[in-house]
Amino acid sequence: LHMGKTMKEDLTVVAKYINKLYPPEFNVFSIYAELYHNYFATQAKKDAESHLEDKDIYLLLSWVHNFYPKDMRKDHTLAMELDKVKLGSLLPSSLSKELENKYLDSEEVTVKNSLSRCLDKEIQRWKEDKEPEKLNGHFQSELLGIFVIQSIYSSQKRAEDISKAVGEELSRRLLKELPAFLRSYRDAFEDFKEKSKKHTHYKPILIANINNCWNFR
Repeated sequence: LHMGKTMKEDLTVVAKYINKLYPPEFNVFSIYAELYHNYFATQAKKDAESHLEDKDIYLLLSWVHNFYPKDMRKDHTLAMELDKVKLGSLLPSSLSKELENKYLDSEEVTVKNSLSRCLDKEIQRWKEDKEPEKLNGHFQSELLGIFVIQSIYSSQKRAEDISKAVGEELSRRLLKELPAFLRSYRDAFEDFKEKSKKHTHYKPILIANINNCWNFR
């Protein structure tokens, strides 16, 4: 953040004031921009090659694909000058791809585990002597119907915020995880229907789960 802010502020000063003090052939802005970019790219590469936590990988990818090329280099004061310089990406494409795969693998596992924990909690609630919650007057499982959908949606949104390609790849992966989760949900529900017919709230629990189907569709 400090490097990005410094680069943006300093290059703005160069574009507005310093550039016009030199003859065009000196390419003053280009020299400043390339030096700043090379330093920034060196630091980004150094970070990318170190051991990063998942949240750091996400932040670095956000800089490479989003903050740096869009928020900073498309600034109205700098865009025209920077377009002439052709600075390129903060990371080599091979290293960026490696980080993307690490992020996608981690996010896929995180969502999968989250869905599994959610189903375990829901199964546990079926066993309790409690009537399901009502939403808009209808029995429904807020935990299952809403949490699962939000988990998948928010994960897709975070990936799309990095880049469209990363978002599409994660969506493709999660479209495999959701049917697997739904099969586990169906099997657990069928087991409950078969073995828990004497449950105090058997019928409301059935209704709540049937009502969840519309949300999942």
